[in-house]
Amino acid sequence: MRQAEKFRHVPLLQRMLDQGAALVATGGFSGYAGIVPGTVGSFVGLLLYLPLMASPILLRVVAAVALFFLGVVASSRVEKIWRIKDPHPVVIDEIVGMWIALLFVPHDVAHFIAAFVLFRLFDVIKPFPARQAELLKGGWGIMLDDVFAGIYAGAIVYGFDALRAFFV
Repeated sequence: MRQAEKFRHVPLLQRMLDQGAALVATGGFSGYAGIVPGTVGSFVGLLLYLPLMASPILLRVVAAVALFFLGVVASSRVEKIWRIKDPHPVVIDEIVGMWIALLFVPHDVAHFIAAFVLFRLFDVIKPFPARQAELLKGGWGIMLDDVFAGIYAGAIVYGFDALRAFFV
């Protein structure tokens, strides 16, 4: 049997949807970075957030929520196609997590660096309930642990900034 006969025919529309899911799930293929794809994906998330900074907060929240649900669908599809649970090249979760971390922090370099570092820390250590969320099936488990990491990072940066303002 020839190699090509082992694979079933996939219609063009399905292939296009699958490739679109891979494009979204891998953050424009940034997840294929040879080293630390999660950190690269987080940085891509920060860069993609920059044009949204001038937008009203409601628009930024809606964009983050929409990207979250798109990420659930895309990462679920990629996980199914690749037959790998939470594949390393999937970084849409880091992109969304960074957006969440940046939503309410002041828009300057110091706060963005702090949010980035804290997000990466919480993404790695996965404090409660992030580790438990990671156990959910499909894209929900892929995405939700990073949502919690983003919430923790953003809350700490925002909280320290509020405390600093209170004492100054």
